Amino acid sequence: MSGRIMQRILGKLAMISPGGYSLRPWLHKVRGVRMGKNVWISQLVYLDDQHPEKIEIGDNVTIGLGCTVFAHFYLGDRSPEDARTGVVIGNDVFIGPNCTILEGVTIGEGAVVVAGSVITRNVPPGVLYGPPAAEPLARITHPLTENGQVQYQKFLFGLKKL
Repeated sequence: MSGRIMQRILGKLAMISPGGYSLRPWLHKVRGVRMGKNVWISQLVYLDDQHPEKIEIGDNVTIGLGCTVFAHFYLGDRSPEDARTGVVIGNDVFIGPNCTILEGVTIGEGAVVVAGSVITRNVPPGVLYGPPAAEPLARITHPLTENGQVQYQKFLFGLKKL
């Protein structure tokens, strides 16, 4: 029990510590994350606090500001053994800021993940991966908020196709 608490404390410390190439990766390695050489971990990166040992990060990887990596997905303190599939991040991967990577995902060697992506399936090696670029969806004819009040129904009915 005390080992698990120490893992969590080290994880929280790693989120705010300096040293993207030194202290932060070292703290995550101490927690149990399997990590290669020359790994940059930006600040505010959350690497699963329940199962850090289920995260594998290759060499020459960059993980951007505010990313989240979940190596498990279950409720409560106990999980079925087959539920712990983990996350594998290959060599030479770049993960942009504010990405979320869910359990069971492998990101292939040399892939680049676009900022803000939610990764729910494997990313092939050597690809640029992410959602389509944002684009206008509709013309707004009635504002969502008016005089400090939310006018949701008016807003919805006022949307016009582009």
